[in-house]
Amino acid sequence: MTTTDKTLIGSKSETIEFEVEKGAIRAFAQALGSENPIYLNEEYAKQQGYASLVAPPTFPSTFRLPKPGINVELSRTLHGAQEFLYERPIVAGDVLRCTNQLVDIFEKDGKSGTMTFYILETRGEDLKGNLVFRSKATIIYR
Repeated sequence: MTTTDKTLIGSKSETIEFEVEKGAIRAFAQALGSENPIYLNEEYAKQQGYASLVAPPTFPSTFRLPKPGINVELSRTLHGAQEFLYERPIVAGDVLRCTNQLVDIFEKDGKSGTMTFYILETRGEDLKGNLVFRSKATIIYR
């Protein structure tokens, strides 16, 4: 059974720290098929003015956080959309404190019945509390 309990909007996960590692950046870039040297060659990244390797734009998708307010059967969920907004690039050596928040729940009727849409926002801040990135994900329960 789906839930559109609007009182769940605003629910937050605990904050989890992630240390961004060079090997993880390289592995992610290679999995994407990217040959961009800013992701793979630290010397090149430094020549471009970065402290270390730069993470590809979708790298925060590797951060595993609880999904507050969502308690549904995973086999009936779809990843509907994802967007990333950056205040600055993520680089190897960053330690990011990340939190998920349920920002909206709504229903739509589809061909196979009613679908529930959960909108999650992830925030990643550096150790000084500065926002580094935000992402929004849409999870569809059918």
